[in-house]
Amino acid sequence: MNSLDKLTGYFEHFPGIGARQARRFAFHILTMQKEESLELASLISSIKDNVIECASCRRFFSKSGGTADVCDICMDINRDRGKLLVVERDTDIRSIERSGVYDGLYFVLGGTVPLLESRENNKLRGGGLKRVVEARLAEDLSEVILGFSINPDGENTGRFVEAVLKEIPGSDKLKISHLGRGLSTGSELEYADPETLKNALQNRY
Repeated sequence: MNSLDKLTGYFEHFPGIGARQARRFAFHILTMQKEESLELASLISSIKDNVIECASCRRFFSKSGGTADVCDICMDINRDRGKLLVVERDTDIRSIERSGVYDGLYFVLGGTVPLLESRENNKLRGGGLKRVVEARLAEDLSEVILGFSINPDGENTGRFVEAVLKEIPGSDKLKISHLGRGLSTGSELEYADPETLKNALQNRY
């Protein structure tokens, strides 16, 4: 396999990228100035040194955007610590923050449980969520919001998380809510506009 085919193969592993788009990315790199391609290579090689996973919410953040191993959102004393919004991925947090309507904390589950799967896949952080909720129940956590995409996989993931939460002693005191139907069926949080997300959060049930 030559280097062009190998690079194309790497791009094909990116979420939502097919073979045709992967090849377009690879050929685009060939058209870049050498300085640009070197900078891109440097950014890729250094990102794991400069961006880390928050020990609390599990989102990725720049080391300059937090304290030690906890991100700026989790460190913010003005956030409502009685609410925990569980989302599929980091990009969902970015979208929700843009809406300006949510002031609680987050937990990134790391993906979904596809409808045809009956068990947790190894990329999900069900155990991590359980530990976070157990710790915060001892403080002032009162509501867990399930912020998953409005599609079959998202709804199945919600059921999975509810089952995880039921295993936690004292979870009967928790309010478990879902995003309202301001989001149309089939919607993914990452692509929802701020006003739609605002309505979905305000009308959660």
